[in-house]
Order: sequence, then structure tokens, then C-alpha cells
Amino acid sequence: MTQVEHVDTLILGSGQGGKLLAWHLGRSGQRVAVIERQWVGGSCPAVACLPSKNEIWSARVAHLARHAADFGAMTGPITIDMAKVRERKRSMVEREAAFHVQAYAASGAELIMGVGRFVGPKTIEVHLNDGGTRTISGNQVVVNVGTHAAIPDVPGLAAAEPLTHIGALELDRAPSHLIVLGGGYIGVEMAQAYRRFGSRVAIVERGARLMAREDDDVSAEMLRLLRAEEIDVVLDARTVSVEGRSGEHVRVILQTPSGDRTLDGSDILVAAGRVPNTADIGLEHAGIELDERGYIRVNDRLQTSAPDVWAIGEVAGSPQFTHVSVDDFRIVRDNLAGGSRSTGDRLIPYTLFTDPPLARVGLNESDAQRQNVAVRVATLPMNNVLRTEATDETQGFMKVLVGASDDRILGFTMIGSEAGEVMAAMQTAMIAELPYQKLRDAVISHLTVAEGLGPLLSRVPERDRV
Repeated sequence: MTQVEHVDTLILGSGQGGKLLAWHLGRSGQRVAVIERQWVGGSCPAVACLPSKNEIWSARVAHLARHAADFGAMTGPITIDMAKVRERKRSMVEREAAFHVQAYAASGAELIMGVGRFVGPKTIEVHLNDGGTRTISGNQVVVNVGTHAAIPDVPGLAAAEPLTHIGALELDRAPSHLIVLGGGYIGVEMAQAYRRFGSRVAIVERGARLMAREDDDVSAEMLRLLRAEEIDVVLDARTVSVEGRSGEHVRVILQTPSGDRTLDGSDILVAAGRVPNTADIGLEHAGIELDERGYIRVNDRLQTSAPDVWAIGEVAGSPQFTHVSVDDFRIVRDNLAGGSRSTGDRLIPYTLFTDPPLARVGLNESDAQRQNVAVRVATLPMNNVLRTEATDETQGFMKVLVGASDDRILGFTMIGSEAGEVMAAMQTAMIAELPYQKLRDAVISHLTVAEGLGPLLSRVPERDRV
């Protein structure tokens, strides 16, 4: 019979929240074990956030180089060395992996490389990557196993061996014609990057517009920007079937309101949502319940249905951003120490790293209407921000939502240069519950993009006086 080892805290998955919790508890003197099947530190530093932004930056440099003459810098024809792009990305990933290994060693938390599966309450059997088996139990257990790319049930799609973002970031060539299934955030980012690497690109989106969570004007502006770069965007399109094999030749049969359409390409990339990694990890043996979508059911303290078992990150249904997983870590850390922190009152921002980027925090107009929240809305075109005239980055706009009956800032959306950095200033004001006039009248450095917040907030309509 396998001997059961025991630790204070057992963590399944080394993603952002899990590793931070392991390091914190390890440094505090607990005996901590972290089970990771593949990527030390989780997907973000290995195959997702950092690698994608690394290659997106390479694509932006290529785009700027092609337009260098517009700024008086004369260059010859621009060629893309995708092997070099990949090498640069891999070097960064290797540095990150080394950092994580060192951080585990310094914290005292044990990193175990293997596939873990619950075999009982708070007990996990690990099939080690280098052979052998260990069985470990913990006083408390945290599940942090994340999600993976969904492959829609379309005839011929799985057989075509499509790329996901992971495979796309490992290409040492630019596809001659890339077809992207999905017009959400990942699909839009990857489509623009590969267009700038020299690929012909088509986006196929089932909905009537890109990025369905955004307001109509934001989706329309992104559509305009992508089409300006000669990206073929097909909306309201149902993928009927796929033929061929990605990397060789693929044919995608579409059904649209205007009739059937066929797309022929060299490669196909699926960016059609995420699926929780909850299958085949033995949750039923641990008393851990799932919701109707397959995510682990948690309360607002991130506790599961099983005593002393927590779930954090995407597998717990948290918004799919690394910074949310960081906050999940803080919630569990404080609650394990006797606190009462919850997910209920957090303000979650996000940034899409297109060029120009999209950033948002708080409500948009669609949210306000759906929640029956009365708001005042102001917008400012980016060409009204002087910095953008100097840098020739005049595309996009800022939009703010202010309460109709008070002066609180309820939401901010921006598609434009430095959107993520500008949003952070607005988020800070929202957290501090400053009336919008405080930021409107602030002395903001000239010539920055954030300087546009003053003119934007000056456009907020006056409150109705009763």
C-alpha cells in the first residue's frame, strides 16, 4: 500500500495564485507541496500572457518599421524572421522558468512535477513525470488547475489539428493565410499580430460583432482598425465544416445571412473560449462540486463544497485574467489567516494588447442598461489628445460613465494609445471614490495621453437638478 505523506497545505496547479500562496505559506514556516504537470508558474509566463505580448511587440516593431518613412527614418524592405521572433520569446520563457524554480527553492515550498488526481478527501495521488507515484494529503488543499482552449464541435475541425494560441506562439513561420475562428480578445490579438508578420488573415465570428462584451461603438472601432490593416472579418458566420489539415491547407465552410461562403487558408487558429481543467482529476472523490459549466463551485470566499478545500483562478470561474488570480491569492491568504475577505467588492480592469490597445474598468453602457443603472456618458476622440498628434496615434476614443444622481465614476473604456496605463489612473480614482471633478481638475503632466482625462471629464453632462 502506498504510504500517504502529509503537508500543511497542498496545492494542485502552480498558476499565478497558487504559486504566490505557496511561496507565502512556505516562507511563513508551513510545509507546502505544489503539484504541477507541465508549466512551472502556470500558463501565463509559459504559453499565454507573457509569450503572447512578447510576440505582439515583435509584430508592432515590424509594423512601425514598415511605416518608418512616415517619420523620416528611411529603411529598405522589411522581412520577418519568425525563427528569431520565436527565439526571443523562448529566451524570455526560459528566464521566467528559472526564476520560478529559484523562488520555490527560496520559499521552502516543494514543487512536484507530475499529474495529480484526487483519490479521497484532501488527498491527491501524483504520477511523477520522471516515474513513480506519491500520495499526499494536506490540512488544507487549494485547486488551481486553470483552463484550456475550447475546440468547438464542428465537423472536421478536430481532424484538421487546429492551432490554439499555444501552437501559434511556437510557429517558426508566418502562415501564408491564417483563418482565426473566434472574434474575442485572443482571436483579435493574434489576428493583428500575424497580419503584421505578413500573413493574410481572416477572422470568423459567430456573433454580429467582435468582442461581444464591449459596447457597440468599441466593437465597431476595433472592426474598423482591423479592416484598415486588410484583415478579413466575417461576422454572423456559423462554421459548418472544416476540411484539410492546419499547416498544409484548410477549407472552412461558413453559413452567413447573405449565403454560404468558403474560406481557403494554410492554417487555422481556434480562439473560441476556454474550458475548465476539471475532467479526470478525481473531484468526485474529494466531495468537490462543479457548476453547470464545469467550473468548481465556490462561494465569495473561494471555498468549495468540500471542507478546507479552496479553488482559485480560472477553474473557480474567476474572470480569466492573471491579475484576478493574484487577487484570489490575497483572498485565500487572508481567509486562511482568519480574515473575512471576499470577491464581492473587487473592481476588475483588463487590457487587450492590440495596437492601439483596448482597456476597460467598471461598467460600460451595455452593463448599465442591463443593470438598470442611470448614468451620464462622455466620450473624447483620441485625435483631441495632443500627445497622439505628436506620435501619429490618433485612432480610437475614451469613454467615461458617471452616476446620474451623484458624481462617482462608474466605468471607463478606452481604445487608444497607452490605454492600459491611462485606465490605471481612472481605476485609482474609482477605488478612492473621488467625484469625477477631482480628476477633471487635476494638473496632469503635459504632453501625456492621460492629459486627455481632463477634456474627457469636462464633457460629462451636468446632473439634473430636482
